[in-house]
Amino acid sequence: MVDWNLAVATATRFVRPGPEVSREQAREVVAELRRHAKASEEHVRGFTRMIPEGHEPEDTPVLVVDRTGWIRANVAGFRELLKPLLEKMSERRSAAPGGAVLGAVGGKVTGVELGMLLSFLASRVLGQYETFAPATRELPAGENGGGRLLLVAPNIVHVERELDVRPHDFRLWVSLHEETHRTQFTAVPWLRDHLQGEIQSFLGATEVDPMTVLERLREAAQAFSGARPEGDEEDGGHSLVELVQTPEQREILSRLTAVMSLLEGHADYVMDGVGPQVVPSVLEIREKFQQRRARGASRLDQALRKLLGLDAKLRQYRDGERFVRAVVEEAGMDGFNRVWTSPNTLPTKAEIAKPADWIARMHRKAD
Repeated sequence: MVDWNLAVATATRFVRPGPEVSREQAREVVAELRRHAKASEEHVRGFTRMIPEGHEPEDTPVLVVDRTGWIRANVAGFRELLKPLLEKMSERRSAAPGGAVLGAVGGKVTGVELGMLLSFLASRVLGQYETFAPATRELPAGENGGGRLLLVAPNIVHVERELDVRPHDFRLWVSLHEETHRTQFTAVPWLRDHLQGEIQSFLGATEVDPMTVLERLREAAQAFSGARPEGDEEDGGHSLVELVQTPEQREILSRLTAVMSLLEGHADYVMDGVGPQVVPSVLEIREKFQQRRARGASRLDQALRKLLGLDAKLRQYRDGERFVRAVVEEAGMDGFNRVWTSPNTLPTKAEIAKPADWIARMHRKAD
């Protein structure tokens, strides 16, 4: 269903070039990001009081990558996570008249379209904790690898220049956010399996016609190339997640949205909370960064953001951070950390919007 090698080749070909830097400047940026990633470990653990369990540093490596490196890393992740859905779609297509031929052609088409989308995203991601990366060494039975942390150097340099902020402070600020994600998954042993289970259940329950999925990808590729899909409205069309059809999927998506809001909001809260002690210009950085988000982008960029569900991700940062802040102010950091006890203590989507309801539920559990 997807020619993954073609997706990588297409994304690599069309990704925008990064900012101009000399070879020496590039080496300095990479070295500094690695130092910041290391320093962030202590800052984040001290602030959150979350201690990784059973993980050595080499289990969760830090990779400072360029845009092509980010593309390759994410294709591997997509390929693994989407396997159940793609197998189901492939079976349906094979059973249809002429399905084998359509599959071969469709795989090329989808590979190109996915590559176009990755080329768009590769110039925008500052960092990423790759949760489902393979373990770097053999681990005891029942123990998962800790993933790996990616910092996309050219994108970080591009944004720090655009915002006109202190490079040293901005690079540490970004590292704090991504290190928080690494700490979340290494300090909470069940979180990775829980999240993966929810994603696989969501994909396994998908009852979507393959041509509908291809059509959504085609709309995104057309938007990227500057050709708005026929009949597309001012708001940029439908999100890929709006392909959800079943009540079961809607329930799973609601839980996933709540978890992602928690993880992203917690990372934003921590990066700003740690900031004043180690990032002197954190208030200036946050203000300028928020202004950048609020300004939005071009009509084309807005269309792609809606189509890919990126607008929802921005809301996750905002809503999740409000939840974390409200709970910490009411119950303290230790009270908030009860959220990591088990899947049953994770907030629901409704509780993300009303933190007091989650606090009340935790009190009832304690009683």
